[in-house]
Amino acid sequence: MMTQFGAAARKGPSMDVGGAKPDKASADAAWLVLEAANDLGDHATVEACRRVIDAELNGTIAGRSDLNLVLDYFR
Repeated sequence: MMTQFGAAARKGPSMDVGGAKPDKASADAAWLVLEAANDLGDHATVEACRRVIDAELNGTIAGRSDLNLVLDYFR
């Protein structure tokens, strides 16, 4: 079995979780939260936002904990 790295690995079918697709709205929210968290020096939230944004850009699904943090940040 051949192991794929980089872009080939991100585009592989193994990243498809039950036919789910990345949520553009979550990535948009992550950009807003990223700016606020960066201004506040909230480094943990900045990293979570980056993971959500990277997942959307790579066509993968972000982790549930990262999504929850981003979507509940302003509550």
